[in-house]
Amino acid sequence: MSEDKITGTLAFTVFTAVLGSFQFGYDIGVINAPQEVIISHYQHILGVTVDDRRATSNYAVNSTDTPLIVTPVYATPAPQVDREAAGSAQLITVLWSLSVSSFAVGGMVASFFGGWLGDKLGRIKAMLAANSLSLTGALLMGCSKLGPSHILIISGRSISGFYCGLISGLVPMYIGEIAPTTLRGALGTLHQLAIVTGILISQIASLSFILGNQDRWHILLGLSAVPALLQSLLLFFCPESPRYLYIKLEEEVKAKKCLKRLRGAEDVTKDINEMKKEKEEASTEQKVSVIQLFTDSSYRQPIIVALMLHMAQQFSGINGIFYYSTSIFQTAGISQPVYATIGVGAINLIFTAVSVLLVEKAGRRSLFLAGMIGMFFCAIFMSLGLVLLDKFAWMSYVSMTAIFLFVSFFEIGPGPIPWFMVAEFFSQGPRPTALALAAFSNWFCNFIIALCFQYIADFCGPYVFFLFAGVVLAFTLFTFFKVPETKGKSFEEIAAEFRKKRGVAQAPKAAVQMEFLGASETA
Repeated sequence: MSEDKITGTLAFTVFTAVLGSFQFGYDIGVINAPQEVIISHYQHILGVTVDDRRATSNYAVNSTDTPLIVTPVYATPAPQVDREAAGSAQLITVLWSLSVSSFAVGGMVASFFGGWLGDKLGRIKAMLAANSLSLTGALLMGCSKLGPSHILIISGRSISGFYCGLISGLVPMYIGEIAPTTLRGALGTLHQLAIVTGILISQIASLSFILGNQDRWHILLGLSAVPALLQSLLLFFCPESPRYLYIKLEEEVKAKKCLKRLRGAEDVTKDINEMKKEKEEASTEQKVSVIQLFTDSSYRQPIIVALMLHMAQQFSGINGIFYYSTSIFQTAGISQPVYATIGVGAINLIFTAVSVLLVEKAGRRSLFLAGMIGMFFCAIFMSLGLVLLDKFAWMSYVSMTAIFLFVSFFEIGPGPIPWFMVAEFFSQGPRPTALALAAFSNWFCNFIIALCFQYIADFCGPYVFFLFAGVVLAFTLFTFFKVPETKGKSFEEIAAEFRKKRGVAQAPKAAVQMEFLGASETA
């Protein structure tokens, strides 16, 4: 049937939408590879004490800027100099951590506003408005070499994070609303696929002989403006979401016109009837507040499980690898760590595609558990490789292999699946609030890891991933005992699974049908 085909207009529209997802991925990965270059520039701009002058001298050698006049280093530095050197090193660590984590702060704040902005302006205008933030952030970072780089980068990363927080909600929503029912799942996965593609492209662009060097690193950071500009131009040729027009604005004529463009057919009765039914169902369900999710016994256990799944995803240590993979490979003794980081990006892309093929066959819970168990053993081998590196040089390859496998297991299960499962836990009424809260939780945990990982790594040294192995094990046990399988199950069947996990007796079928999730439980 024509509704099940990917028409030229649909392909063009989906491509335009996922340009935002691609930029999201680019912004995630771009800060990683040129870490040493940017830190060196921070030291140059801020001025450093005696122990940091080697880095300053290296900056002068590697840069085409006017060489610095470096004061000779005396053999026996005074205690005051030692304190200044320690303070300088601490300041640089703080600024770098903020440069990484400020991105997550913006995303965390914006995660609650994506749906609101989409309803207020429409999906197309909302993405255009979000792009203005992207362009602002890219401009600040692109000009960072001309001013106080640390301030401009941190500010630019915050604004870019705000853009990504909005787009992470807007893009899946728009694609889900324009896609035919039978293609909705397949087209929806392109959001995640575009993200990991953006990460990989940013890592390749960050190579020292391309843009990841002292002369062009600011161009690398500012390049995120390119997909934003391209998307802004192409959005003017994309149809508005028919569901938004029909359900939110009640403009049936415009909805039919957009549907005909997307489906390439004059008869769109099936889609209109589907939207009419969806509108009727939505009118019977009241929106649920954040407080109600925790106070109503029908929602409490599902929202706790949903938040724990997102915490498991972020606290597994995966973002420690994404944000700091180059320095981790360097510690592991890899001679060309940036190429190993690109390898991580490639593995990330490949296994995201593998997950798409497996998720409907193996089941959500099964893949999540398999991924977590694999990550647990990989984290142990990762730390063992780092601990024993001084005794056995070949342990560097153990660590590198463990990192590759860690990322593979993450993308098979814990990476994409929490988003699938949270949407399946809740019906139309509580779903928007639950998804917003889950997104906020995800970004908040992302922020904590981005801000603290460097300090944790400095404190734990090569033992850092033993810590993450313990965290992964705890979440694996929680998943095994508390998380139900949702594959192919109705809300009633999922509710019964939650009651079974809690040991609550089966409710009468009529009562179950009155609930969206779960039976009443004692507080």
